[in-house]
Amino acid sequence: MTESQNNYPKLHNATWPGVVGKGPDTPEPIIELNQMIEMTAAAEVDGVKFDGVDLFLMSPHVDIDSTDADLEQLAENLRAKNLDAGSLVAPVWGNATTGDETERAGFVTQVKKACGIGKKLRELGVRPTGIIRIDSCIDPATWAQDPEGNTALIADTFRRACDVAEEHGERLAAEGEICWGGMHSWKEMVKLLEAVDRPQTLGFQADMAHSMLYMLGYNAPDDALLPPDFDWNDKPAFEAAYNQLATALRPWTTDFHVAQNDGTVKGQGSHDKTGKHCLPTDPNGKLNIPHHAGYWLRGDDGEPTKAIRHLCWDGCMFSNEIMMAPQTWNDVLGAMIAVRDAHGWQEA
Repeated sequence: MTESQNNYPKLHNATWPGVVGKGPDTPEPIIELNQMIEMTAAAEVDGVKFDGVDLFLMSPHVDIDSTDADLEQLAENLRAKNLDAGSLVAPVWGNATTGDETERAGFVTQVKKACGIGKKLRELGVRPTGIIRIDSCIDPATWAQDPEGNTALIADTFRRACDVAEEHGERLAAEGEICWGGMHSWKEMVKLLEAVDRPQTLGFQADMAHSMLYMLGYNAPDDALLPPDFDWNDKPAFEAAYNQLATALRPWTTDFHVAQNDGTVKGQGSHDKTGKHCLPTDPNGKLNIPHHAGYWLRGDDGEPTKAIRHLCWDGCMFSNEIMMAPQTWNDVLGAMIAVRDAHGWQEA
């Protein structure tokens, strides 16, 4: 048994891959929350285990309208497995940030409920770190009908969400995925964050699988950092583009997902196509996970920024067969330990 070099950032597993792209009208059934927690708690590499889970605030996992008793039971279940809760996904969909006043108010209401859950879990002593994740809830094609106007509306809705987050002592992070209008391009993502102008409250959630697609210009060809016929063997060009991407978004990054991507997109069920998550051992993966994580976790001075208090693994739309295999979570945990050993730090 070996001891991990660093104890920060903490290592979390996402539970929402048990729900996203699963259920009715999809190829596979939902994996229940308790099963996701059990599999996370069982994983172990050289004596190191996961420190926590990030949660999806949507039934049948954690209902956005959970009672205090529900949350107390959740906290008890997590404590029994020596796991903390971390970042929480607010179920804002169906309430477009660019919609009418009712839709936009509905978006803010969902964020308020999520912040209330986050605050309660903090009070229960099981959530030392984490943000509330939000999206624009508009597709890129609809956004493109009025780019400036729609970005202004998204920014205004996000500012309203920031108001309720601050009332609860929470921070928000906008998920960097190509499927969300106004957030589908690295340039547009930066523009949106600057338009909201609440850096103390609204940040960026970088996912290594999703954010890599920004470089390829999916849904935003004019903002591509690599040509359509890019030769993946051209490592210098890839590194330069990846550096440009991370340099632009790292100052805003407050939540980070370790992941692998093979350069393709995937959608399943109701989830639009976005960066495909691959196993860390996938031979087609384009990322050197520990190396490329450093672009996000180290500053221009080469030192760890310490801005990310916990890392999360996101394996959305993995098959249930893969997700139910214990080796999957040991491999994932091993990749995350390698990231922490390379870019983390020790803290009492």
